[in-house]
Amino acid sequence: MPAAKQKILIVDDDANIAELIALYLTKECYDTMTVGDGEAALEAIGTYKPDLMILDLMLPGMDGYQVCQTVRKTSQLPIIMLSAKGEVFDKVLGLKMGADDYMEKPFDAKELVARVEAVLRRSRAEKSPAAQEKEKRVDYPDLSINLTNYSVLYQGKPLEMPPKELELLYFLASNPNRVFTREQLLDQIWGYEYYGDTRTVDVHIKRIREKISDHTHWRIATIWSVGYKFEVME
Repeated sequence: MPAAKQKILIVDDDANIAELIALYLTKECYDTMTVGDGEAALEAIGTYKPDLMILDLMLPGMDGYQVCQTVRKTSQLPIIMLSAKGEVFDKVLGLKMGADDYMEKPFDAKELVARVEAVLRRSRAEKSPAAQEKEKRVDYPDLSINLTNYSVLYQGKPLEMPPKELELLYFLASNPNRVFTREQLLDQIWGYEYYGDTRTVDVHIKRIREKISDHTHWRIATIWSVGYKFEVME
């Protein structure tokens, strides 16, 4: 029996762009559904049950930021945010709201498909029985990062952290005192070449540092002109 096609929900008020995205993904054997506003998107998540959502930022009524924030309250549905806006502020806010990735219009069809595949691949890996058999957790004084259930305890209290921030922190903390370039972190956390947008790593590190402070036993250290490391002091 052939495997069921993975479902992609496309949310864009520009019907031409939505249909174009659907065409690209249908050619790659995905099942697609298109809607034109945020309210319809939230309804479709419950009825269509997509495996991933491509979400335009500028929507009538409820915008993409609000949709993303609403979804993140109850679900870890993978979200790729799509927008014609290229300002860093928009990208930062989208990632802060919990988007898994961000693409700018106009986009290359092959790049879009590659990003969809990468995000879905990560999502499948996180849900696989093999990944759940062994708890993935690292512990330091006043800090516990659990990748199995996507939770962080900081100074004994639960700390809310979007998936990508948590994955980045876990990866660094599980490789103490090892320096990683921004390109290596992009490839490791996002799963593919990110077309040189190393700003994404800096944005996530900044957000993590806003939530956890340097500790006497550990810290996230910047290695100038190179990248970052989770430094553990003896």
